[in-house]
Amino acid sequence: MTRLLIPAGLFVFWGTMKLTYYGHACVGIELACGTRLLFDPFITPNGLAKAVDVDVIPADYVLLTHGHEDHVADAERILKRTGATLISNFEIVSWYGAKGIEKAHPMNLGGGFNFPFGRVKLVNAIHSSVLPDGSYGGNPGGFVIETPHGCFYVSGDTALHADMKLLGEMHSLDFAVMCIGDNFTMGPADAALAAEWVGAKHVVGVHYDTFPPIMIDRKIAAGEFAKRGVELLLPAIGETMGM
Repeated sequence: MTRLLIPAGLFVFWGTMKLTYYGHACVGIELACGTRLLFDPFITPNGLAKAVDVDVIPADYVLLTHGHEDHVADAERILKRTGATLISNFEIVSWYGAKGIEKAHPMNLGGGFNFPFGRVKLVNAIHSSVLPDGSYGGNPGGFVIETPHGCFYVSGDTALHADMKLLGEMHSLDFAVMCIGDNFTMGPADAALAAEWVGAKHVVGVHYDTFPPIMIDRKIAAGEFAKRGVELLLPAIGETMGM
């Protein structure tokens, strides 16, 4: 696996995919085919991401794992600017439909769909979900993305759960994007075990340091993953890495 960190905004291709970290749990992944996936955009309310210009972030698809504000805050703005397709559970897609977002694809847990870029499967997450106005957000989830050039897992906010073992049996993951901040989600020790179960040797950690309850010690976190033979990657906000 080849990785390279470059400053935000520098357009470079290498390897098969590139991942940009936009802070908190938001990542953009550009596939080898050029399709750009954006997960859980929470940028403008995040003081740590103040250097990121939300109005230049590219997206062909916006994927939302659940309805909490710290995962959807900039979704409507980005969807309307880019004309991207929304992928999420049925309840979230319906909520955005009422806001005029008609280019969308609803899913539910355990289901998969073949998009032009590859297959998306909505998988279990153990968490809660409510939309910013208090509307029911459906069940939280994660995504497994399978493309001709690679496969990866985005956990969403979740506790450690035994279904992750099934992901390791059913998929050959090149990497995973996992919550590691503890308190509201898995902490580093549980996330490292999750990585072992899903079979990911390289994990991009997200959902940490944004708020006081989820501050982490990066050295200790990396050590938890190293114990299980997994590399923990913590790019700076705005940085891009080849995957």
